[in-house]
Amino acid sequence: MIPQIHKQGSTTLGLLHYLYGKGTHEEHIDPHLVASFDGMSPDPGRDATVTKKDLQELLDQPLHLLPADQRPDKHVWHCSVRAAPDDPTLTDEQWADIARRIVAATGIDPRDGAGCRWAAVRHADDHIHIVATLVREDGRRPDHHRSGQRAQAEARLIEKELGLHRVAPGDGTAAQRPTSAERHKAKRQGRERTAREELRETVRRAVAGATSEDEFFDRLAAAGLLIRKRVAPSGDLLGYKVALPDDRNKDDEPVFYPGVRLAPDLSLPRIRERWSADHPEQAPSDNPGRPAPGSPAGARRRTASAAWIAVLIVERGDDAVAAAYIAAAGEVLDALATTSAAHTRRDLRDAASAFERASRSHVRAERGHDRALRRAARDLVHGGPALGRGEDGATTAMAIDMLFFLITATVHWHAKKGHAQQAAAARQAAEHLRSAYRTAAVQPLGALYQRGRTLNRPLLQRQAVMLREALPELAEQVLAEPGWPALAATLTDVKAAGHDPAALLADAAQRRELGTAESVSEVLVWRLRRTAGLPADTSDQVNQRPGTGPVPQPARYGTADRLGPSRPRP
Repeated sequence: MIPQIHKQGSTTLGLLHYLYGKGTHEEHIDPHLVASFDGMSPDPGRDATVTKKDLQELLDQPLHLLPADQRPDKHVWHCSVRAAPDDPTLTDEQWADIARRIVAATGIDPRDGAGCRWAAVRHADDHIHIVATLVREDGRRPDHHRSGQRAQAEARLIEKELGLHRVAPGDGTAAQRPTSAERHKAKRQGRERTAREELRETVRRAVAGATSEDEFFDRLAAAGLLIRKRVAPSGDLLGYKVALPDDRNKDDEPVFYPGVRLAPDLSLPRIRERWSADHPEQAPSDNPGRPAPGSPAGARRRTASAAWIAVLIVERGDDAVAAAYIAAAGEVLDALATTSAAHTRRDLRDAASAFERASRSHVRAERGHDRALRRAARDLVHGGPALGRGEDGATTAMAIDMLFFLITATVHWHAKKGHAQQAAAARQAAEHLRSAYRTAAVQPLGALYQRGRTLNRPLLQRQAVMLREALPELAEQVLAEPGWPALAATLTDVKAAGHDPAALLADAAQRRELGTAESVSEVLVWRLRRTAGLPADTSDQVNQRPGTGPVPQPARYGTADRLGPSRPRP
């Protein structure tokens, strides 16, 4: 159940005309009163002898008892309360009780003391509108400070008592939802999303990995946004607004949104915090087996490495530092989505969009510690779009696999803190990453699978023995998985590159538990190939092997980890 406090208005009659009218966007069916301040207010919907003017005069009577110079300009309080789509249809009596509880909780009509005059109108099965005059019977103004949060808290109690859909409680850090007017405008214009939502995503992507104001605003301009900067008399930049070129008001002027109205962390001061602690770029260490630093594949490898470190920090680090890493993870997802190949683009964009809610909480991020993740986001942006094939596609799967672990760690962190909305958002992001991983991993894991199936039996037996020694608790599970041939091929490559397979295998397993993995073999493949600096894509090696016929690929490669605070074992 979602209560929404609308902007205060100046004409009670105008709002009543809308509530009892046919509706401008939704069809109003049988508009009628379900409750009022005295339980006896006239109902122009059911009584033909009563007009909307009669109801308006009754509601506004305390207002007109005040001297003209003491009447508030904005005296109309308006709250809509909407049930979830899967909730049962409530009766008028139930909606009446809900209305009385909402006005009491918000201070409009408290149970102990003078209140405002109000009326609740129902013109659809799933919601009501409450209209009130913001002058109490004693001529004073009501105490309705933070009425939105108070209404939300009461709605959570109502949901529990009536057995309705339970909405995760918020903490005031969520981005502002599009208004009803914005949603209807988007529908008229044929947009899938509102202008506010499109701008929020574009600004987020412009921030990802940016290190200066100039770079940030250059990215906004390159994305085609209109920009207005707020400058102090001293010349200092104080803030900014953005607009879509084709989103205009009735006067054909662009509709601008300040950054803070898009999301709390997109105000200019909060954006500055991200790069204020940045150090000059550090060149990545050279490794002849890895792609060039400026390539999409190289950026994805460094992203996987940064995410690997971030997992440990989120699981074990200080709260303020963990919050910084979680916020930076959002930048990495935005950057990865921006540079993704066509076949993974939708899932990665959905993951980044969902995770946006999980990137903020009341735990204030201590910036600077997240430098490696922010640099990874920058590398992704500057590395450019990935083709989704060869090393690009394989390292994308590698990066997604490790990001899945990071997002899963974020789910657990938020759950422990009681951040219900953030935990739910991170869990949703992980599901989108799960889908993107399956798409990206099919080709590279299929190539490794084919190579592993051609290894001679004595070698496979020696590798099985090594696996049992390194991972005694998980070895039998790994050997039974469809991904075991791919891991066997990887162990062969590790040894050929001059590394000790047993040592790397033990290290890969010890640095984070694997008991919750759906496919332990796949997780180990990506950890070993990243640690040993091996090519992520081995398709050319498959093609060079003579006499190998087609081998069926595994029916389905699972994801890196399961979700949920309880972390159930398979």
